[in-house]
Amino acid sequence: MYENPYFQAQKGLVLLKSSIHTLLSAKYPSGLRNVDIGKALGIYTGHKGHEGHISRTLLEIMQNEGVIEQKEDKKWYLKVDEEDN
Repeated sequence: MYENPYFQAQKGLVLLKSSIHTLLSAKYPSGLRNVDIGKALGIYTGHKGHEGHISRTLLEIMQNEGVIEQKEDKKWYLKVDEEDN
């Protein structure tokens, strides 16, 4: 059965972002650094001298979507609505 490559890619992104969300949920409220997230998920890779670009890109996408945030300590956290506190 043929599956459209675009939909395959989107499905892959959803799975990766879901994995990051699950990992951050388990570590809340202590947060995690990019390197910790990338290594835990086996995606801390890239070409020589540029390791961590895959996980960093996914984190930036999720931040732009309003799901997570990076704080001053350089760790990533699930974004909590102020109204929920």
